[in-house]
Amino acid sequence: MEIIEDVRAVHAPRMKHRIVIVGGGSAGITVAAELKRKDAKLDVAIVEPSGSHSYQPGWTLVGAGVFTRKQTEREEQSLIPSGVTWIKTAVSGFDPDNNLVRLSDGRALGYDYLVACPGLKIDWDAIQGLKETLGKNGVCSNYRADTAEYTWRLIQDFQGGIALFTQPGMPIKCAGAPQKIMYMMADHLRRRGKLKASTLKFCLAGEALFGVPFFVPPLQKAVDEYGIGICYRHNLIAINGPAKTALFSVTDKNGVARDVEMRFDMIHVVPPQTGLDVVRESPLANAAGWIEVDPATLRHVHYPNVFSLGDAASTTNAKTAAAVRLQSPVVVANLLAAMQDKAMAKTYDGYGSCPLTVALGKIVLAEFAYGGKVTPSFPLDPRVPRKSMWYLKTKFLPWLYWSHMLRGGTIDIKHRERGW
Repeated sequence: MEIIEDVRAVHAPRMKHRIVIVGGGSAGITVAAELKRKDAKLDVAIVEPSGSHSYQPGWTLVGAGVFTRKQTEREEQSLIPSGVTWIKTAVSGFDPDNNLVRLSDGRALGYDYLVACPGLKIDWDAIQGLKETLGKNGVCSNYRADTAEYTWRLIQDFQGGIALFTQPGMPIKCAGAPQKIMYMMADHLRRRGKLKASTLKFCLAGEALFGVPFFVPPLQKAVDEYGIGICYRHNLIAINGPAKTALFSVTDKNGVARDVEMRFDMIHVVPPQTGLDVVRESPLANAAGWIEVDPATLRHVHYPNVFSLGDAASTTNAKTAAAVRLQSPVVVANLLAAMQDKAMAKTYDGYGSCPLTVALGKIVLAEFAYGGKVTPSFPLDPRVPRKSMWYLKTKFLPWLYWSHMLRGGTIDIKHRERGW
């Protein structure tokens, strides 16, 4: 594997590869591996500045003490497929009209085909005071590996009091994550006899526990059993760690907003999430700041030699690793078809999966496609919390990610719409 370091060249030469993949996360590595499995001779390069790679679906389990942070991390170099060039620097701009990617070291990288999957921006700055207090003063978040470890320390030390859990407006990575940690903490407290001494509140910007109504009843049941208070239309706008207060903008049913302050002993924060600045400022983006692709073919609507998948794409599916797993074969098949001037070969139905952990050892496996269509992989009522799905989440899916998906494997348990 060739690694091209960020050399900050003053007179930087232009490079070119047949296929350039921007982003070395789950989407970029998977697409590169599948391409190389299809044709080992393909000239493929990945642009990725980070030297480490995280299994982000595991961060919630780190926060609950089920996984260690080390279990969720690998060296990026160990995952780059053989024969793929790794350009270890960041992208500073997209120039699709000239088939170029601008790099942060000043170089220009040319391509014949581009797969743009740089991820999204977790906007820690959008909540006033958050960055200054995150990781201390009882303020944690499972949307970063280090503060997920702090979440677990807080849960272990919690002897009672007020614990707040926030959720911003959609879209966010893994829409169920903001409440999964809440249920697991409640279960921990119940097992230790501390639940009755605790007040847990879920403060969310939206008006429903989950975006797919079919899965709301089991979540509501968990809320009721734990005695969790639900505060709809509560959007976190500021936090004062030393004073242990959180400020929310609360909107009534008529759309009138007012500020409400809440005290906390612990708060789990999920920041707003947007398209990356480098994407938002590029010709690839739609008005909302996401890479504008056809939702079925994942091909860019204006640039036929550009494809996108994962968190950066404009598709309305859940932003999860499960979505990437089914998007990547579509991108690979359609990219190879485009290289041969053939019609698009595959379509993506919007499938995503969210294992909703309602207790330690019990999961509601929510699987759904575009339009909220329920599309489970197993002939079981997916609304029932199951221990088998806990094993799927904690044992099988991590193996599937590291040993199969990132190696270019495409074996899948077929999902389909079922009736109950």
